[in-house]
Amino acid sequence: MNLNPELAKIREEIDAIDLEIQRLINARASCAQRVAAVKQEEMAETGEVPVYYRPEREAQILAQVKARNEGPLAAEEMARIFREIMSGCLALERPLSVGYLGPIGTFTEAATLKHFGHAADTRPLTTISEVFRDVDAGDLDYGVVPVENSTEGMVTHTLECFLDSPVVICGEVEMRIHQALMGHPGTAMSDVTAIYSHQQSLAQCRLWLDANLPNAERQTVSSNAEAARLVAEADPAMGWVAVAGERAADTYGLQLLAGSIEDRPDNTTRFLVIGRQLTEPSGSDKTSLIVSVKNEPGALYRLLEPFQRHGIDMTRLESRPSHAGVWSYRFFIDFIGHIKSPHVAAFLDEIRVQSAELKILGSYPRAVL
Repeated sequence: MNLNPELAKIREEIDAIDLEIQRLINARASCAQRVAAVKQEEMAETGEVPVYYRPEREAQILAQVKARNEGPLAAEEMARIFREIMSGCLALERPLSVGYLGPIGTFTEAATLKHFGHAADTRPLTTISEVFRDVDAGDLDYGVVPVENSTEGMVTHTLECFLDSPVVICGEVEMRIHQALMGHPGTAMSDVTAIYSHQQSLAQCRLWLDANLPNAERQTVSSNAEAARLVAEADPAMGWVAVAGERAADTYGLQLLAGSIEDRPDNTTRFLVIGRQLTEPSGSDKTSLIVSVKNEPGALYRLLEPFQRHGIDMTRLESRPSHAGVWSYRFFIDFIGHIKSPHVAAFLDEIRVQSAELKILGSYPRAVL
């Protein structure tokens, strides 16, 4: 077969570019090894355990990649490629152990891989509490937990875990969530008797399920991946199906019966990265805190008014009952800025005076990918 001369020339260019890309990636990896050597020398001199993963540094790099990208690849796609390069290079310094709400195939696993890359040592755990506990104990470097969905609101269990845990927020991940209906190969919609999924996923697909499977029983389980696993192990004749991400179908050998069944096409879930060390400013940060106020007239106004006066952009306000007394509440608040910023520090000093309790959960880079 005679190859078009122009096509042959382009392929030669691609081969040459690939060779240069490979050389440069390995050059970057060599730099990562040198960084590790320097940090080891510092540890020998000072006795302090070196910090290999810097969330603020990685966020800055990815933001720069997106800002300078000229195409034709989209900026998001280019940043994902760099994410994996950085993941592989960091593993040469020291592989990170990262726990997430499992089992394998959950959206939380996908968020973990999106944030840390595939070179991280990722470990599925049974509950959100277990992720917090293992990070606090030092069995994991970091953890990834869901905190809110754009359709169904906050994940209460995650908020409650912050009340008693000393771990801090080191980063956030935002993911567009596409739900799929899956079952055994050959399953017809008319065969479906029960739908298994996490309660939030069932809620995110409520209208679609009402319209297409109104008579099927809905069963809530601990995660979407657990739903897929249960369906995969069940007798096909039982007519069970699961609502989960497409990754779960591949993991558990199920057939997709319908895709993108979420009621809102912009359905997005936010995840938090938790660890044991505070994060330095990245230039584009967010702060989260828990605050409670005295149960007296005007207390909430006095808490919120300084946000406007100091020009602090609040992005989330969530109230939860406090164990301090009947009809008393704690507020979970997110706002733009870092606690090391002078104007944020001044704002927090004022808020602290108005508060019965104030716990800063962390300042961390805003989601880049």
